[in-house]
Amino acid sequence: MQDTSMDELWSSSHLAGGNSAFLEELYEAYLIDPNSVPENWRDTFNKLPNVNDQVSIDVPHSTVREHFAQYAKDRKRLGSGTSNAPEMNNTVNHKQAKFQRLTGAYRMRGHQKAILDPLSLISRKDVPDLDLHYHELSKADEDTIFDCSNLFLGKDNATLKEVVEALEATYCSSIGAEFTHITDTKERRWVEARMESTRSKPDFSDESKLHILERLTAAEGLEKYLGSRYPGTKRFGLEGGEAFIPLMDEMIQRFGSYGAKEIVIGMAHRGRLNMLINVLGKNPRELFDEFEGKAIYEKSGDVKYHQGFSSNVETEGGEVHLAMAFNPSHLEIVSPVIEGSVRARQDRRGDTERKEVVPVSIHGDAAFCGQGVVMETFQASQTRAYGTGGTFHIVINNQVGFTTNKREDVRSTEYCTDIAKMVQAPIFHVNADDLEAVIFVTQMAVDFRQQFNKDVVIDLVCYRRRGHNEADEPSGTQPLMYSAIKKQKTTWELYCQKLIAEGLITQDQQKSIANEYRSALDNGKHVARALVTKSQREFFVDWTPFINQEVVDEFDSSIDLSTMQDIAMRMSNVPADFPIQRQVQKIYEDRAKMAQGAMPINWGFAESLGFATLLEAGEHVRITGQDVGRGTFSHRHAVLHNQNDASLHIPMQHLNDKQGRLTIHDSFLSEFAVLGFEYGYATTSPDSLVIWEAQFGDFANGAQVVIDQFITSGEHKWGRLCGLCMFLPHGYEGQGPEHSSARLERYLQLCAEHNIQVCMPTTPAQIFHMIRRQQLRNLRKPLIVMTPKSLLRHKAATSTLEELAEGQFQTVLAETDENIKASKVKRIVLCSGRVYYDLLERRERDEITDVALVRIEQLYPFPEVALLEVLNQYKSVTEVTWCQEEPVNQGAWYSSQHHIRHVLHQYNPKLTLAYAGREASAAAAAGYLKLHLEQLEQLLNDALVINK
Repeated sequence: MQDTSMDELWSSSHLAGGNSAFLEELYEAYLIDPNSVPENWRDTFNKLPNVNDQVSIDVPHSTVREHFAQYAKDRKRLGSGTSNAPEMNNTVNHKQAKFQRLTGAYRMRGHQKAILDPLSLISRKDVPDLDLHYHELSKADEDTIFDCSNLFLGKDNATLKEVVEALEATYCSSIGAEFTHITDTKERRWVEARMESTRSKPDFSDESKLHILERLTAAEGLEKYLGSRYPGTKRFGLEGGEAFIPLMDEMIQRFGSYGAKEIVIGMAHRGRLNMLINVLGKNPRELFDEFEGKAIYEKSGDVKYHQGFSSNVETEGGEVHLAMAFNPSHLEIVSPVIEGSVRARQDRRGDTERKEVVPVSIHGDAAFCGQGVVMETFQASQTRAYGTGGTFHIVINNQVGFTTNKREDVRSTEYCTDIAKMVQAPIFHVNADDLEAVIFVTQMAVDFRQQFNKDVVIDLVCYRRRGHNEADEPSGTQPLMYSAIKKQKTTWELYCQKLIAEGLITQDQQKSIANEYRSALDNGKHVARALVTKSQREFFVDWTPFINQEVVDEFDSSIDLSTMQDIAMRMSNVPADFPIQRQVQKIYEDRAKMAQGAMPINWGFAESLGFATLLEAGEHVRITGQDVGRGTFSHRHAVLHNQNDASLHIPMQHLNDKQGRLTIHDSFLSEFAVLGFEYGYATTSPDSLVIWEAQFGDFANGAQVVIDQFITSGEHKWGRLCGLCMFLPHGYEGQGPEHSSARLERYLQLCAEHNIQVCMPTTPAQIFHMIRRQQLRNLRKPLIVMTPKSLLRHKAATSTLEELAEGQFQTVLAETDENIKASKVKRIVLCSGRVYYDLLERRERDEITDVALVRIEQLYPFPEVALLEVLNQYKSVTEVTWCQEEPVNQGAWYSSQHHIRHVLHQYNPKLTLAYAGREASAAAAAGYLKLHLEQLEQLLNDALVINK
């Protein structure tokens, strides 16, 4: 609860003035027994922030404060009296120590005794730590009174029997809590207090129970409806895990009560349709149209259980925007994507406390423990570049991974959630057939996330009533499990029985509730609760300037020369009292000279100046990767390190008071999760230039799923625009197969329908204009850039100030040597990337004057018009060759030759296209320098020596 909420409590009529004593008494009663106060007051007290390791409220009541402030009181030790005899005191202290070990064992291992499996099929070993005899206690000690002030039982002394019963109820019933791996004492004590004070079973009001039933009815009702209307059709139903819907409802409402404004949700298939209809409020008629093949997609579209959605719901704390991410079949890859989307939303709101936008990640049990991206996403959770203030994880644990359910085949850990312990997240296992236990852990998990800004996990242990999909027959692979499932009453039936036994509903009302929901589906009504029909504008990210834009390569990215020079000088300024390393100092001194026109401009300067001019104009820039602060090849040095105290200074963050936001962080050693994160960020932040730079271009291989299923296809499957840039160092330097190639061929193979851009700029001016074009034009397409390595310092790879200030990115660069006369050219060599400089050097060495070198700087969309304009300058050409340094089965050859031939046919139908390059190879490059040089010599001869 926010501080303002307490002010509102005090200002309300029944608490003001003399009635403040009422609140003191109520709070003291809550501390002794939370179930003794009304549910709404219990929720209020549960949300109080931690102050100095204790729950605090501004009430002048010292005995109340002391209850949470003192965890180990030095009062009565054991028994009803005391003795001055040392022997007696030693005996008492010895037994108390054993008692303490027993209570600690319940906190640590009680989850291993908890009743978590609704099917009662899990075979669990006895836990010796929880046996009295293990601690040298026995039934004879049950009536002995022990000091239990370290427990949150509402009393300082109790009999052993009372304490064990309380601990059994708390830690060994429908909830198994793992939290003793957490090293932070405040966090551990918080969990202990929440669970022990209520025995993990808070009292819920009749209104709350009826609301739970209504949401549970919706969950089961949709599955039954779809099953009868579309039998055998894939829907990846939620049957057996219906408790998930009341859980989500409670989670959303509770986050809303904290003042959260947006919740971004990622989940795979299981239960997704139920979620779309019953939580996010998708109209059932739209879903039925998708089942019946009536849905219309402008492009390729995707299956219904991959679709995303967004809506707004009303909560106690105001309107909350819900956004469910689109998700491909690669189950867990959406996890880092939503984290990126959340971080972008938090940045847009200025939500530095990371409480207004919350990531919610929903997993399957087998995928959660089986896919490495889960670990990578956890690893990102507390880092500067990728932290989002804690993710709310829900595992829909149906105890089967496709058809695998033997634990020794599914995983090597006790629980599927053990991976979460790496970030010391509390893990709450809960039996999904105990609805009120599910709601309790949901409330507790939400409160923990908001209190501590850390990840939290709910393991919803349930089952899968049908097969992996509705066309599967599961008893063929899980005969015993599905024999038990056939006999198992549904979660809804069990909860109805409970409420009937309590006298809260009748059997007729049970039927009426189910019929009412089915009628709503028949009539195509929205069945989500608290849905907002007119959403607030503040939730919207404005993509309208970028929608349906024609892909045009030409864009004026010029800038006033004097303005650019002024920005360049400020970008190169290092405070006098900030000592930097000697070589870095030289780089910045040279940049100042470049800004003045006293030195040719190199790649690092032009690239940084491209960023700086965008920042000066108020645009935002985000750059991450494993070495982006310095640059893997030491060309960038955007982040300076003080040589005396290791403090940091980023000159581009100090251009002016109104500049755009620059975020630049070295990433942890991940490609898969990091690239997924940056994709999510870019799809949510159209006003930011988002760049992920691979340490070496081939490192992107580890993130191929993100590239295939999101970056290159997301627009056509889901209509999701994205301006993400991938900088991939590429070039054959004789350094072996692993770091030579960024696998250009893979990206070109994925090109279609103007989905992405693929560029290989070869001059500093080109990278400058390409960066500015990407952000300033009203077009958002992913940009794949083959960036150089050796060219970063190549003497010939330079530009002038005028080339940066004037013009634009050129998709084709014509011959630049004045000694090469167009009328004398017999052969044109087309190429891309650094091989141009090898060709140029060889041509100059051999004094070849009848071969023109033409660079194709943008390989997709292929610049056919621009290339034809260049070729038309030459009237006497007899041969045209494509030259590449990559093997023939790699690089641009196979994916681009048809474009080149189409242009040649218009230029001169009699010409054929020849190839000059390495022979086909299974590896990306030679591992021996001598062989590399021999291959280079051969391809240069093939390219430049004209057939007589």
